[in-house]
Amino acid sequence: MKIHINRKPVSGPWGGGNKTVQCLVENLSDMGHSIVFDLNHPDIDTVFCFDPRPNSSGIWYQTFLDYKSRVNPKLKIIQRVGDVGTHGKPELTSLVKSSVEYSDYIIFPSIWAKNYIEYSGNNFSVIRNRPLNKFHKYKRKYKKLSKKIKIVTHHWSTNSKKGFDIYKLLNNNLKEHGIESEFTYIGRYPKSLESSDIKLVDPKDSDFLSKELPNHDIYFTASLEEAGANHVLEGIASGLPVVFHNGGGSIVEYCEGYGKGFSSTGDLHYSFQEVIKNFKRYKENCMAYNCTIEDTVSEYASIICQ
Repeated sequence: MKIHINRKPVSGPWGGGNKTVQCLVENLSDMGHSIVFDLNHPDIDTVFCFDPRPNSSGIWYQTFLDYKSRVNPKLKIIQRVGDVGTHGKPELTSLVKSSVEYSDYIIFPSIWAKNYIEYSGNNFSVIRNRPLNKFHKYKRKYKKLSKKIKIVTHHWSTNSKKGFDIYKLLNNNLKEHGIESEFTYIGRYPKSLESSDIKLVDPKDSDFLSKELPNHDIYFTASLEEAGANHVLEGIASGLPVVFHNGGGSIVEYCEGYGKGFSSTGDLHYSFQEVIKNFKRYKENCMAYNCTIEDTVSEYASIICQ
């Protein structure tokens, strides 16, 4: 087949999204398919849409519909839903809802994302995001918890839904309930965190993160309404049990069996106590987690080829 992918892989230190594109292109090429990144071909069989918004060439979802109408009525459009606009992009929410209605097949990263978009059709699969292989490389086998619990999280976005209000009070909240902790935040952050007792680390690449995350005991995320949360998967792959917010969207699905959820600052300490009490069990579950981005891409390729 001739397949158009609307995101072109780039070389250099880019994130997991770019790695997903790279892996998919390599997978499909190895299977003998022809991959193109423009629409200057009259014989494209399938479009795999990573994002309905315009790319650097101005190609967006409406462009695919125009191509299908004017050039090839048999074109199949597969929409991979990623960001659903919950973190400050309401216009994206509307675009995703519209694009899935005109797609021949939709891939959601979580059941939560499907429900949020209110998709009621039958032509879909739920294929979870998975982490880069490197996050499995440095995880450490079970060890006793540090006397002062080492907690870590990492984000790129500074949107308020990432949970900064909760991060700021974490250490004090746990201390009030007899838990001594040291909380490290890696990534971009708002000025409100600068006056806190959090150890702040500027944004780092995946090579650094894959080596640094395993130096901690517990991964913590207070992020809300995530369609396909990669950060928490990187924590799990690094061997860290997770304390997560029950309003985290996909995070709740992804963390099943790997940690404990909380609903407010009032029950936050209970979740940490649960993970600490059953640390060995959660740790063993995380150590056994072996999913990688290649698994996700293989499932994408299978759907494209059907």
